[in-house]
Amino acid sequence: MTARVVVYHAEGCHLCERALEVVQEVCGPDHVAVDIGGDPDLEARYRASLPVVEVDGERAFTYFVSPDALRERLARP
Repeated sequence: MTARVVVYHAEGCHLCERALEVVQEVCGPDHVAVDIGGDPDLEARYRASLPVVEVDGERAFTYFVSPDALRERLARP
């Protein structure tokens, strides 16, 4: 079973851009990128801690994610 990876990001966020690059490198197209801009609920939940990377519905990374750390997290059962 493939893990579901979601990246919450915002336009103009340089940390978000890097996180999206890392997730793309590790997961290829098998991830979901969610721009929180314009959604008050998502902005309230995530704005102060972007980017946020969730794996299977659980927050796995905040602010920074490395390719090795993401691979390690995805290898867990």
